[in-house]
Amino acid sequence: MLELRGVTYRYAGYARPVLHDVDLALRDGEIVGLVGANEAGKSTVCLVASGLAPASIGGQLGGDVVIDGERTTSLPVHELAQRVVIGFQNPSTQRSGVAATVFEEVALGPMNLGLPVAETLARTRRALATLRIEDLADRDPARLSGGQGQLVAIAGLLAMGPRHIVLDEPTAQLDPEGSNLVAAALRDLARTGAALLIVEHKADLLDGICDRVAVVDAGRIVLDGPTTAVLGDERLAGWGVEPPSRVRLARSLAARGLPGLAELGWTA
Repeated sequence: MLELRGVTYRYAGYARPVLHDVDLALRDGEIVGLVGANEAGKSTVCLVASGLAPASIGGQLGGDVVIDGERTTSLPVHELAQRVVIGFQNPSTQRSGVAATVFEEVALGPMNLGLPVAETLARTRRALATLRIEDLADRDPARLSGGQGQLVAIAGLLAMGPRHIVLDEPTAQLDPEGSNLVAAALRDLARTGAALLIVEHKADLLDGICDRVAVVDAGRIVLDGPTTAVLGDERLAGWGVEPPSRVRLARSLAARGLPGLAELGWTA
């Protein structure tokens, strides 16, 4: 389990904290969505949850970030990297630029951890198989579609063997087809027991894959609960979040006095 317990965080050079008393838990095999307006603090939650803040970027952390019962601040960086990893919205910025093939690109993570060759190869093959992209193994990483590139980036994270994965807008630059590829892969990852924290502006994507959704506003978690309940909450717009299409459609039908989605046979 990955937990943020009463977390407050201030960036180096900032006069005031960006996060305030954040409590958030990710259980094994659970996909948790994180939504909120721009500058609400979502990316900062990701940096803190992954351990990058303050370990790599500095700043001041209050409260505790706990992974499987241990505080992240007590773990050496190389061990932390095997417990929790983070991916960002642009896969090209996560590409090494030195690998000639996708297989080599995915293998770089475990290689940097100093793992034996046999273990590195096994992890790389397993990561490609988990995301169903074995057919990309011999491709040039620079010659992939957006969706394929993001899957390769996620495979590189997975090959490091984490139990917790943090993704900051993984489909922001993808078309619907690419977004669907990534969404399907994330569902498969959760089935392996990995816990995922996903920041997304695409409420429909979160609606289809998340067990829970939390809302961030001004650096605080203001709502956390089952996906259907949170994404259907009337207060979402006030927090700068657009509800998913099923909710907008239901409200539009109700406003016109027409049958609701259940009466129309809509089960999505």
